[in-house]
Amino acid sequence: MAVRVGILGATGAVGQRFIQLLDDHPTFELAALTASEESAGKTYADAAKWRVNAPIPDDIADMEVGPTTPDAVLDDVDLLFSSLPSGVATEVEPEFLHEGYVVSSNSSNDRMAPDVPLTIPEINPDHLDLIEVQRDERGWDGALVKNPNCSTITMVPTLAALDESFDLESVRVSTLQAVSGAGYSGVSSMEIIDNAIPHIGGEENKMETESRKLLGEFDGTDVELHGMDVAASCNRIPTIDGHLENVFAETAEEATAEDAAEAMRSYEGVDLHSAPEQLIHVFEDPVRPQPRLDRERGDGMQISAGGIQETGTGLKYNCLAHNTIRGAAGASLLNGELLVQEGWV
Repeated sequence: MAVRVGILGATGAVGQRFIQLLDDHPTFELAALTASEESAGKTYADAAKWRVNAPIPDDIADMEVGPTTPDAVLDDVDLLFSSLPSGVATEVEPEFLHEGYVVSSNSSNDRMAPDVPLTIPEINPDHLDLIEVQRDERGWDGALVKNPNCSTITMVPTLAALDESFDLESVRVSTLQAVSGAGYSGVSSMEIIDNAIPHIGGEENKMETESRKLLGEFDGTDVELHGMDVAASCNRIPTIDGHLENVFAETAEEATAEDAAEAMRSYEGVDLHSAPEQLIHVFEDPVRPQPRLDRERGDGMQISAGGIQETGTGLKYNCLAHNTIRGAAGASLLNGELLVQEGWV
């Protein structure tokens, strides 16, 4: 039986990716679209400035966009995907949760809240059980699940593989992040062409905290943050999609480059529709991965790694993910599939 879903904030860049990824989905039936008051009442084709490199699905183009309020969403919608700006989501998401909706959200608010699962299905699916704690703490019948920041989700699967085999102690990462991560109008052409911007507001803190929560231990009540030390430097570069990251990791157990590559290649995935068959692809070629060549691997859901080398104190390597697919809409979609598989929807 189809699971009826809706998208909160459907006209933005991530909302458009949701629509692309939900087209012909075997489980999810898109039944509701919401956006700002300016877009409410219009057809989706009229409301959205479509930027995705594929046509708007015909059945979606003519759907009416509703306001982002619980009374405007159909009662028989089973699951909501949220791509709202975090400031809006902070106010709006609880309204839906108090009405009993399950929300898989890409918005950054509440990611580090102690009763909210911050989840990557291949990494920490057991953290979904925080939903019971959340319902007790907040007094709602709904459920809120978050996926991490697009830069965090690029490196954490590789870190999980290293931690499982060699026990991570510290991580240093420098990112080269695509302009799509800032939204369509987030970085002007005069700022980014022939340039690189060595700061992205709030991004470093997200990487440093979210990674420790994702790799933390859940004891049935709380998540104890992973004890590794993490420091990040985040940079915007003039690529369209695909975040490339340079990672330096120190481990308690000695690891060769070959050991690390094998740990990443063999890290187990999940049996979900949108998940790649192999979570991490490891390149032997030291000049890969590259954003233009490798961001679409696994339909944009696979993590790529390469350039793995030993240093005097640990390992260094590069990793890459498609930031608006694996790092945003695709991550929320995969969490939605996990919620269904685990019986929360």
